[in-house]
Amino acid sequence: MIIVTGANGFIGSVMVWELNQKGLTDIVAVDSVGLHERNLLKKRQITKFLGKDELWSFLDTPEAQLKVTWIIHMGACSSTTETNKEFLWENNTYYTQRIFEWCAKFKKSMIYASSAATYGAGELGFDDTTDSEKLRPLNLYGESKVLFDRWAVKQTTTPPHWYGLKFFNVFGPNEYHKESMSSVAFKAYNQIKDNGALGLFKSANPEYKDGEFMRDFVYVKDVTGWMMELMEKKPANGIYNMGFGKPRSWLDLASAVFTAMKKDMKINWLEMPENIRGQYQYFTEAKTDKWKAAGMSPSKWPLEKAVADYVQNYLSKDDPSL
Repeated sequence: MIIVTGANGFIGSVMVWELNQKGLTDIVAVDSVGLHERNLLKKRQITKFLGKDELWSFLDTPEAQLKVTWIIHMGACSSTTETNKEFLWENNTYYTQRIFEWCAKFKKSMIYASSAATYGAGELGFDDTTDSEKLRPLNLYGESKVLFDRWAVKQTTTPPHWYGLKFFNVFGPNEYHKESMSSVAFKAYNQIKDNGALGLFKSANPEYKDGEFMRDFVYVKDVTGWMMELMEKKPANGIYNMGFGKPRSWLDLASAVFTAMKKDMKINWLEMPENIRGQYQYFTEAKTDKWKAAGMSPSKWPLEKAVADYVQNYLSKDDPSL
């Protein structure tokens, strides 16, 4: 039995798909959003669905303590503009600590979502071997994530296998509910479809020209494939970057979307809102040396191939869900 939290969200629901692809169906799906509100699991095979706060009573049962092998904890508040510190700490830090402690007590393995937001502006680089105590996130979301990372590495009693994953710019099917937090690939498709053009922020940093800020874009199918590989190969415990390993510009991404839609590129340049200028990442690049040294697989989805799959096999369909 595998528990997936955040299972009715973006990466969590795709991870359930990944598990199903491997023939794994004894899955307890957990989420704060009920299936009556949004159902990203309608095509999936699962054993049961629990609300976020129902997880604890289930973990107290002999069934869970006997049968669970992994908890894949993707559930969190992922808004980088959330300003309620107590809410973030409770949802992102303390909730994850309780899961970690349960896994350690009952000798279950665990994967949890950290974030590339923990790297802040990248002044120390984007290296998953960097001491988390030295990192300075740009927002409270990133702070809530790095607090758990710092706590986890100090524990002397741990799950048999545990992995904290620093997701970079993940995009792909089932992100449609994320609104302002959805990927530029998703937003671009809809803007181009509706208006024939894409709006991109002008640069507010003199070191970068308009559209040339660089991000490490990574397809969600790579991410879930890598999580599956962690469960199978069980490398050394710790924190790993989940990125392509090579940054691309917003203009590269835009070009890939226009190409996949068979349209000529047209960009409308927009002023960057004041409220995000001070916490905007102009460059991210996942260092993947630790991942490679552990014998793990490289990406299977370079940007153009990933965007083409996303646009042509999902976004352009009547039912775009995976």
